[in-house]
Amino acid sequence: MSTVRLLVLGVVRRHGSAHGYAVHRELMSWRVDTWTRVKPPSIYHAIKQLDREGLLAGSAPQDSPRGPARVAYRITAAGERAFLELLEQALQSPDVEDFGAGFAFMRCLPRARVVDLLTVQLATTRTIDVELDSMKSQWPDAGEPPHAAHLLDLWRGAFQSHATWTADMLDRITRGEFRFADDG
Repeated sequence: MSTVRLLVLGVVRRHGSAHGYAVHRELMSWRVDTWTRVKPPSIYHAIKQLDREGLLAGSAPQDSPRGPARVAYRITAAGERAFLELLEQALQSPDVEDFGAGFAFMRCLPRARVVDLLTVQLATTRTIDVELDSMKSQWPDAGEPPHAAHLLDLWRGAFQSHATWTADMLDRITRGEFRFADDG
């Protein structure tokens, strides 16, 4: 799962057409550099790569009063399919970075589909929590390897918190909070 690809495709899709700096500016306004490993150079690299792959289509460079000529990008039909695939993967992921990127664009899907995907994600997160708990018995000495059992507790706490948050969000979505693609 590529978080930066999902974010770039999602922002271009949302705007209809956007140049690289506009995509960068929007993502930085979301502070993605604080909750993902996405950094400004990776945004520009992703735009160029998505264009080479035919997922974005660039216009001819257009003069700009504030600097060099700019290329405006729009999402292609293949880009739309890739976006939706990445979005669905992200919403099922127990990885907080991927999930956060998916959550940012969840309203692009029908409400029932989001509920289905978050239900899968919640089950996966809960399974990981149980697996981590069962691993503690493999380290009868809490200090060998150094603090492994305590690290498992830390990871379990993170997954438990994620599961609690997701369950709450599922309840809010099911009750009709947020607008989705099929809400008209």
